[in-house]
Formats: sequence, structure tokens, C-alpha cells
Amino acid sequence: MPGGSVISFSCVDSSLSSLKNCQSYINTGMDIATNVALDLVESCNDEEEVNSMERVMLEYAAMDRELKHYMQAVQDTVHQIKRDKPEDIPDLKDVVKQKFTALESKNKDSDLQKNEKYMHFMEQLKRMRKQFGLQSDADANEAIEQIDEDIAVTQSQMNFICPITQMEMENPVRNKVCGHTYEKAAILKIIQHREHQKKKASCPKIGCTNLDVKKTDLVQDEVLKRAIDSQNKQSRTML
Repeated sequence: MPGGSVISFSCVDSSLSSLKNCQSYINTGMDIATNVALDLVESCNDEEEVNSMERVMLEYAAMDRELKHYMQAVQDTVHQIKRDKPEDIPDLKDVVKQKFTALESKNKDSDLQKNEKYMHFMEQLKRMRKQFGLQSDADANEAIEQIDEDIAVTQSQMNFICPITQMEMENPVRNKVCGHTYEKAAILKIIQHREHQKKKASCPKIGCTNLDVKKTDLVQDEVLKRAIDSQNKQSRTML
């Protein structure tokens, strides 16, 4: 703006990039906490130790929320300055702080339980407990309703076969939308191929009505992988 102050946002962009790296560290920490919790259930350790991992996950969820709020406050401030083009640039640090405080004031403890990584953690933990018979009757009834019949863990039977390769899965991923599981490399190959054709990928499970499988719908199915590894270990022991 003629006669107005000029400000460069290159440093801001660099800072936002660094904050996004922090987000990846938080995600990695949540993945590690999930695996530790599943290890504890598998080794039949004290339930309090398992519960401590849930508290760790909530702490990570709180950090993730705070980081996202701060990044949003910074982005909103930049957009405001670019839009309004004020004659005198305000104290950006103060503006960001005000916006961040406004976002944080709306926080609710219950919101942390809606964190995607936390929800995945609880779902995996519930299935792992079901596999080892460690959950309450109430949890068992709820789990039966939520878990897809093809991947429900039982002591006598489990479907380890990928609907795409027709081979036993080594790195299974679960579709959050329809609940079906596939070999990770196989489903990603299908999605990529359909993207090149500018088309949507349908779930390859026969009878599934999910006609739009996205990469973001896929999550690691650690419980199923552990069950497959456990069965293979038992098979090798019997040889």
C-alpha cells in the first residue's frame, strides 16, 4: 500500500514449517505410546500401566490441540494483515497471542477424546483386550457392534487374507470408513492407479458399498498384524 508499512512474511512461513515438524514429532510419540500399550496388554502387564499410556495419549492430544491453535492464530493474523493492509503494522506477537487465547478459551476436556490418533489408540486397545479376554462385558458388547466381522479377533478364527492379493497380510491397514483391511502396498497401488485415471477407488472387499477409498481413510492395524505374527510364530514352533 503506497505510503504504508511493508512487512515480509517469509520468517513467518519458515516458523510455520518448523511447527508442522513439531506436529510430526507428536504423531510419532502417539504411535509409540500406542505400540507400548499394546505390548503391555500382550504381555498381560498391570492394567494401571496400560491406563498410564492412555493418559500419555491425552497429554499428546492436548499438545497437538495447542499447537494447532497456535498455528491457526498465526495464519489468521497473517491473513488479517494481508487483507486489511494497515498503515501501521500492529504488534504481531500481541495479535497472535490474543487470537491464540481466544481459541484456547473454547477448550473442553472432552475434545481431547475426539483426537483422531487417540480414537485410533482406544479402538486398537479395545480390540487387543478382546483378543486376550481382558475387557469388561460392557466393552465387549460395544466392541462386537463396532468391529467388522472380517477382522474380529477370536481365539479360533481370524481372516488374515488380503482381499486384493489373496495372500496373508504382512502389513495390514484398516479402512476407517468401511472397516475392511488390506495389505498396505496393495491398496495404495490401487488408489494410486485410480488417481492417475482421475477416478475413485472402490473397496475391493466383495459386497462392500464403499466406492471412494482414500489414503487418509487408512490406518495401521497393529492388532491384526500382531495376531498374524503370533499365529505364524506358533506354526513355526509346531514344526
